Amino acid sequence: MTGTRPSGASARDEIVIERLHDDVAIPTRATPGSAGCDLRAYVRDRIITCSDGLTQTKRHASCAEGGWELTIAPGEMALIPLGFRTSLPNGIEAQVRPRSGQAFKNALTVPNAPGTVDADYAEEWMVIVRNDSPAPRRIVHGERIAQVVFARFEAPPVVEGSVTRSTERTGGFGSTGQA
Repeated sequence: MTGTRPSGASARDEIVIERLHDDVAIPTRATPGSAGCDLRAYVRDRIITCSDGLTQTKRHASCAEGGWELTIAPGEMALIPLGFRTSLPNGIEAQVRPRSGQAFKNALTVPNAPGTVDADYAEEWMVIVRNDSPAPRRIVHGERIAQVVFARFEAPPVVEGSVTRSTERTGGFGSTGQA
């Protein structure tokens, strides 16, 4: 994410990341072949919004065992801050997705995956995570909690008009009658 501009890239292709705290870890790829960049929790001295799906509460992250953390109950969700904001090029979206290891090993999911960060969103990035395990789950400051994939998108105009059927298909969800 940092460094020299790749061959053929222009400034309008760059994703600009602004750290909101000196110790923020910006998104990075684990390997050159990785499509996604890891996103790390920034919970140091933060107030985190949590939800059980019915009510929202605000909780302070706590400092324990020499590090900051937040514990979320089974089934609970939390809006985890990442400590940075971005400027994305027009025509680029950021898709926030779960990390497969977190989902499988720790039952930590991103319930709205893929979550979209639009090019014109200029506030701090946050990730909604849910503890799908039967036990409380700690989110530790700096932990890799999700990943982001940057993608180009089309935004054609949407207009009202009549739609002519192009096939005899109706119904959807298996409407072709095929098993």
